[in-house]
Order: sequence, then structure tokens, then C-alpha cells
Amino acid sequence: MKVQLAIAIVTIALSACRNSTSNSNASAPFEAEVDSLLSLMTIEEKAGQLNLYAGSWEFTGPVPEDVDNQKKFENIKSGRVGAMLNVITAEGTREAQKLAIENSRLGIPLLFGYDVIHGYKTMMPIPLAQAASWDAEIAKSGAEVAAKEASASGINWTFAPMMDIARDARWGRMMESPGEDPYLASYMSKAWIEGFQGGDLSNKATIAACAKHFAAYGFAEAGRDYNTVDISMQTLYNMVLPPFKAASEAGVASFMNSFNEIGGVPANGSELLQRELLKGAWNYQNGFVVSDWGSIGEMITHGFAADTLEAGYKALTAGSDMDMEAHIYENSLEELVSSGKISEEILDDAVRRILTIKFQLGLFANPYRYSDVEREKSDLLTKENLQVAREAARKSIVLLKNENNLLPLSKKGQSIAVIGSLAADKDVPLGSWRAQANEGSAVSVWEGIQQAVDNKSSVTFAQGYTLTKGRRQFVYELEFVEGDQSGFADAINLAKKVDVVVLALGEDCWQSGEGRSQTDIGLKGDQLDLMYELLKVNRNIVVTLMNGRSLAIPALDENIPAILEVWHLGSEAGNAIADVLFGDYNPSGKLPVSFPRNVGQCPIYYNHKNGGRPTTNPHDAGMVFWSHYTDSPNTPLYPFGYGLSYTTFEYADLKLSSSEMNQADQITASVKVKNTGMVDGQETVQLYIRDYVGSVTRPVKELKGFEKITLKPGEEKEVQFTINNETLSYYRADLSFGSEPGKFAVMIGGNSQKILTTDFRLVD
Repeated sequence: MKVQLAIAIVTIALSACRNSTSNSNASAPFEAEVDSLLSLMTIEEKAGQLNLYAGSWEFTGPVPEDVDNQKKFENIKSGRVGAMLNVITAEGTREAQKLAIENSRLGIPLLFGYDVIHGYKTMMPIPLAQAASWDAEIAKSGAEVAAKEASASGINWTFAPMMDIARDARWGRMMESPGEDPYLASYMSKAWIEGFQGGDLSNKATIAACAKHFAAYGFAEAGRDYNTVDISMQTLYNMVLPPFKAASEAGVASFMNSFNEIGGVPANGSELLQRELLKGAWNYQNGFVVSDWGSIGEMITHGFAADTLEAGYKALTAGSDMDMEAHIYENSLEELVSSGKISEEILDDAVRRILTIKFQLGLFANPYRYSDVEREKSDLLTKENLQVAREAARKSIVLLKNENNLLPLSKKGQSIAVIGSLAADKDVPLGSWRAQANEGSAVSVWEGIQQAVDNKSSVTFAQGYTLTKGRRQFVYELEFVEGDQSGFADAINLAKKVDVVVLALGEDCWQSGEGRSQTDIGLKGDQLDLMYELLKVNRNIVVTLMNGRSLAIPALDENIPAILEVWHLGSEAGNAIADVLFGDYNPSGKLPVSFPRNVGQCPIYYNHKNGGRPTTNPHDAGMVFWSHYTDSPNTPLYPFGYGLSYTTFEYADLKLSSSEMNQADQITASVKVKNTGMVDGQETVQLYIRDYVGSVTRPVKELKGFEKITLKPGEEKEVQFTINNETLSYYRADLSFGSEPGKFAVMIGGNSQKILTTDFRLVD
């Protein structure tokens, strides 16, 4: 009776507030309802909303009798938990929700979060691969499918998208990133957020998104995960933060802190990031900030907090609203607030943000709305969802090389040997961070080719190499196979008999992802040895390169006539790869990251700066006193924005509408692009800008726009870009945002290196 009475009081209060605020300001949704509920809450209940627990038992079954799980159980019942992660299925989330709703004094519903990164059951390409599409619709539609499937299983919050700028291929989480460029990262991240959240979070087929990791996680020293970060404020503001600011403007429901420190301050304790920027200058009002797993407690390990109380104090006052699995807030906030060390207003601000998202998701109207057993039966892994995955996969493929037009292959009259253990693998294409994908459920390259050809007997398979052995799981290190050439003979004999070899090389999906940093970003095991042996008997080799990061592959570039970058493409990988191999889809992907020639070049990225000696003096040929390596060119093997097609494109006649503009004006840059090949093709026309002189040094070029166009053979189109003051603005020496008069270069082309260039001046 006591619980029912409390819930009734809250319901009446909230209904009255809702009726009185039906025309309230849209910028403060559910403000009155949240304030009314806050007025009823004790400090203990408020602090409880800031705790995020991981599920550690099946909520449809009995609670384990160990102390930790019994404590979790009692805390959920008593309203001391605000959210759960890793609790899945419609029945599981319903039972967990019932614990909170039917037992706590106020019946405040739980959020259910999960790492829905590039799909829930139906796997889309990994985020890095999606970024290679340079296509917002691909990102949006894939996230829509992921949200539809996850929400049917009770999930209403995803820890995605990740928008960390990734310049260092040693870093395992490059696979989760949109790449090395802040403009492209902002573009893709906004599309992912729109796909997850839709236009209305109360739509039960949408879920709350989370912009992570805030901030600079991708700049970890030596590419080693969880390592320290030490970057300048200009790099932070101009390269790292733009995607996060774009996410804030797009209305993302939450932010997640990064594990690293910046300037000696762990991100969880950074007032600069959370109070001054996010909740201050960016005016982020209606969402909340969650820590990454255990990271508030890790401030003690960093040496930034002495104990639990200090960690809780520093994190909450800095603006971290929810504690994921560190149990710091659980064990410190009541004491900190009761003693006056932290004001109740600071606590209320964090609680208000979390409750606001719960109201927006419709959880107070119906706490069980996402726990729909019937939807879970009908909405997962459907034909329609798989078709979205196939379309996303083929648009994510990048053609790196195609000598003598070896590709596309013919479905008739051409014998093909498919070689490599990765070619027959049905699990690796699913990628890392694969949520609830069924193990081994992807279409393999071998299967895709078999289904595409007219005569299956014209296609044969040999394993060739074995890449790994032992257990392959998210939390364990991989064991690679070296020196096993037992499968070489069959592969070589097969290669002798066919017209063309499709050789699958690359990485196991568990080589990338969290905690998967590597000092060697080449091909592991016996892959290259097999490649060299095959080349002795058949030069017509097409490599399908399957990986979750940019790789150093100079041997492939030097020896293999055709290379397709196919990443880890998800559930429909094999079918999408076959679509491209046989020309049913003309590849249109462009690299979102630079491919180094050697790991020693890492980090490598196109939007670098010049030092004082960027090139050798032509009069000093052979001398060493300039910025270079003695054993390698400075340039990448394949640059950012690079990608070939089965046709060719010619750029000409770059023009500006004016050679001069002021800050109130704009000019138009135009270029003519012609399809000079024999088939229809899609090209991504890229605009880069260089500010020659600034109050701080500026990059040699920066992506400022792009347009995807489709041209028939012989067709020419003029592509135009508008350049205005915002295009030329950046965070200057004093960290104010604006442009500076002077000379600018305009560069347009099909990648960041092959470009046409002209200049104009910005005047006062």
C-alpha cells in the first residue's frame, strides 16, 4: 500500500505538471515534470539515479547468492540505481524494470544501455568502414536498423557513436572511429545520431545515443589504449572537439567521458570539458554525461584523487553526471552532499538531466514500452534489415588498385580460385563490438562468390593459411599461427589451374577494438609468404583486404595488381564483396584514414602542419637537413580521401567567382568533373582549404566540403562549393573562433593528394 500510494502521488503531480506545461519551451522538455519529481526525492534517491550497474545475472532467473549480486538486487529495488547496462532481451529488461518500478518508493524507471555500435543482430559495416562511404544516408539507415532491433529487445540507450579522431593505426579502436578528419567525423556522427534517435525519442523504435569519448581518446600516446594524452589546446579545439560540438547541436542524448587525461587532468575530472565547454559555451542542457567503465575510480590510479570521496567530489563537480560501474558515487555522494562538501544544486543538475532523458524516452508513461516480446520476434534480422546491411557494405568498399582492369571479374567463362582462411570465415566479417550478432552468421567471401557466378564449378576454394588458433573472444588476446605452411600446396596447385585468384588477406576481427593496440600493423602469420608463392604461379591475383584499421601493406601495393579494401563489413559482407568483384556495383568508397607505408610513420594524417624545413632545398640534393625519413618517403601509401572506380574521372577548369572576399561575403569555387571511362560511376568531389598564415600555424590542407556525383561515360558536370567566413574560421591563438585576413588556397580533387589548386585573399 505504501509503494502504491507513493507512485500515485508522483503520477498525479506529474500529470498536473504535464497539463500545465503543454506549451512549454521546447528547449526545456519536461522541465516542470522533472522539477516536481525532484522535489519528492531524498538525497539517497537522487544519488541513486547517478549509478549505472552492469547486469551480472539473467533477470528472468534467480539472483545469484554472492554478496555483490545480492547488493545489486537490493539497490535496484530500493531506487539506488538509475540505469543498467548489458541487460538484454525483452523479458530480461522487463523483469529488471519491474524490480525498480514495483519496489522502490517512487517507482522511477531504469535506463537500459548497451554497446550497439554497428548493429544489434543485423551487423552493418564497422564504423570506420561506414565512414569510407562518405554517405550520411548509409550511416543513418544503419543506425535506424540498429535502433529498431535493440529497442525491440528492451534497450533504450546505446553507447554510440564514437567520434574520436583516429590518426594512429596502432590504436585498436580505430575500427570504431569515423577516421582522421573532423569534418568527415562530424558529418558521419550527426547522421548516426539522427539514425539512432530519429526526430522523437518517444518513438519506441528509436534509442538514446551517446557521443564518445569526450575527449581526445584517439590521441593516446604510442597508439596504446588507455594511455595518457598530451596535446595542445589548438589541436583539442580544432581537431578533436568539432565532432562533439556537432553532436551537441544535433541533440545527442548523452556524452561519455574518455579514459585519458588531458593536460594532467583525467577527462572525468575536467571542468574545462564538461562545465566550461559542454554545459557552458555549447549550452548542452537536456542530456547528461556518463563515465566510461570504472573510469571515475581510475582517477585514483591516475594520481588525481586520493580516495573514493575525492574522486566522487572531483567528478561530480566537474560535470560527470553518471558513474558506470566504478561505484564511486554509490559510496561517496550521500556523505559529500550531507556534509555540504557538494551542494544539493550540483546533485540536482545531474539528476535532472538523467530524468529528462527518461521522460523523453516515454519511460514514465510506460516503463515497459521497450520490452516488447512480439517486436523482438518480428523485428530482428529481417530481410529488410539485411538489405540495408548489404547496401551499406558495398558502399563502404574502397578500390585501392586495379592494374590492367583486372576487375571486375566475369561471372561466365572465367575460372576463379578463392584462397585464404578469411575467405571462408563467417565470423570475422561481423567485426568487433558486434552486440548480439549470432557467431558465424555473416556471409563469407567464398559464399558470396559462389552465389554470384553462373557456374559454381568454375569457383574453387583452398584455405592456404591459418591465421589464429585457440579461443577467439572479445576479452582475450589472440594467438596467431606462424610457420604453418601445410595448406600452401593445395592453394598453389589450385592457383596454377585458374584464370584468376581471389586472395583474402587481413586481420581477424578481434585484432581491433578496445584493448587491441598493436605495434605491428602489417599482415600477421603466414599470409605474405603464401602471397609470394601464389605469385610465382599466377600473377592475376585480386586481394580482398579485411581489416579494422589502416594497414601497412607496401608488399601488396608493389606486387598485387588489384586490391579491394573490404574492412569488416558485417552480416552481408560476402554478398557485398561479390557485388563489387563482379561489377554489379561500381566501387565508390574513399579512405577516411591514411594508409602508412610503415608503422614507423604513425601517427600519419593528411591535415598535418609544415615544420620549418618541410622539404629539401633543390640546390642541396642528397643532404639530410630537412624533415624526412632516410628509409621511406614522408607520404602515405594511400592518402586520405583516396579510392578508385571501374571508370576514371578527369578534373579540370577550377575557378573562383572572385579572387577576393571579405568576412561578410562568400565566393563560389567550381570545377568540372568528367567520366572519361566506359561505365557509370560515382565520384566524391572533395574541397580542401589552406590558410597560409595565421596567428597560430595552420594545416597544409583541411577538408571543408564534398559532393557525391554520378556520371555516365563521357558525361561532364560542374560541381560548385560555397566558401564563406565560417569555412575559413578556426580556433585562434586566444581560442576565439573566427577567420583572419590573408591568402588562402582552394584545392579540389578526388583525394587529398591529387588536387587542382588556386588562391584567393580574405580582406578586412
